[in-house]
Amino acid sequence: MADTVQSIDRAMQLLDVLSQHVEGVGLLELGERVHLSKSTVHRLLSTLISNGYVKQHEGTGRYHLTMKMFILGSRPIEKLDVLKVARPYLEKLRDLSGEVIHLVIMDGSEILYVDKVESENTVRMYSNIGKRGTLYSTSVGKAMLADLEDEEIRRLWNQIEIIEKTDYTITDFPSFMEEIRDIREKGYAMDRQENELGVKCMGTSVLDYSSRPVAAFSISGPVQRMTDEKVEELARHILDAKKAISQELGYFSK
Repeated sequence: MADTVQSIDRAMQLLDVLSQHVEGVGLLELGERVHLSKSTVHRLLSTLISNGYVKQHEGTGRYHLTMKMFILGSRPIEKLDVLKVARPYLEKLRDLSGEVIHLVIMDGSEILYVDKVESENTVRMYSNIGKRGTLYSTSVGKAMLADLEDEEIRRLWNQIEIIEKTDYTITDFPSFMEEIRDIREKGYAMDRQENELGVKCMGTSVLDYSSRPVAAFSISGPVQRMTDEKVEELARHILDAKKAISQELGYFSK
């Protein structure tokens, strides 16, 4: 085990406990949680307060984290580019699947294609970098919606002109919410020719440090190649990529 500085290690334990309690934590409870004496905890808290990382509520006496922790943590995250972070993972998925990979972001009530990794088997598709698409009929759009609250999904649904793009497009809200629940359970979404006839896609979202979907990516191919067996085989790989990219963007799974 690597050498550690005891006081820093103890201070980090305190910060970890405080980060889990928005309402704050009292001195005695902090001591119990980190198994330290009241005097030791008080000394560590005094140091953290003097450096601006912790504050004590005057009324309750409970200790809280300050925004300085958030600012400190967000600085490197702000410099990360989702395209740059995601690219290696998208290329790996392309090699594993033999299909085209798309990366999109949400722009208002639409999606915007921001990257495309071609394969030798790439099928002609509507999507090109800079093109826009729908949230409700694409796997990437549905994947990002699934990470939002139901009320927010309804609000966006009501803003969108729902068009039956193919005979497979889901156009009623109750059925769409059933689809959302299935996506939340599986971790990825499917577009079963709902956006374009002959094309089947599986997509999942990318989360940032705030647990919000900042992008989504998909594997797309002709229905003849994107069989149920192939989708099941690729599911683990697409979810592994989702986890890796999201972690690089600061997402922390509780």
